[in-house]
Amino acid sequence: MTFAPAVLENQFVRLEPLAATHREPLRAAAADPDLWRFHSINQHGGTHGGNFDTWFDWYAGRSAAGEEFTWAVVDKASGAAAGATSYLQPSWKNRKVEIGNTWYAKPFWAGAVNPSCKRLLFALGFEELGLNRIELKLDATNVRSFRAVARLGARFEGIHRAHMVLPDGRIRDTAWFSVLKAEWPEVRAGLDARLEGLGAAAG
Repeated sequence: MTFAPAVLENQFVRLEPLAATHREPLRAAAADPDLWRFHSINQHGGTHGGNFDTWFDWYAGRSAAGEEFTWAVVDKASGAAAGATSYLQPSWKNRKVEIGNTWYAKPFWAGAVNPSCKRLLFALGFEELGLNRIELKLDATNVRSFRAVARLGARFEGIHRAHMVLPDGRIRDTAWFSVLKAEWPEVRAGLDARLEGLGAAAG
């Protein structure tokens, strides 16, 4: 199976396949070191700014090679770069993918951006690509993200202990969540209701 990422959008966000034109807008959006405390690349010795290009070049290269697929997230209300998100470790044979490498600038936390992105990426996976499973993984100590993923309707599957060694030497326990194809209609209905409420509040 081949997959060419396309632009995805709804009322709130536009997901654009990562390109060179996104480097500087995303660099500006990523300027807060707090965004990278749990990331597996951009945290070496606290030298945040020096590692943005490491992050960008890695995911741009993976996308160009067709190994993983990253989108720049644009907030449609402001036109600003809000962050990024990816399809990681796709296994077309097993009909599964992981949504990860997700970060947003703080002005876009706790609003419509994250549920919008997940709504678009779940729909792409289940309704267009015929996937059976979409995974989400996060640092088990990242309480804010843990709650955000659970609120999406994803099922918590447990903790993989000592799953990763991060660049700062910390050993990470990883929390695993998933949504299955049979669960997607219920998850979709929940996300649609949530986004409808956010749209009404914005209007």
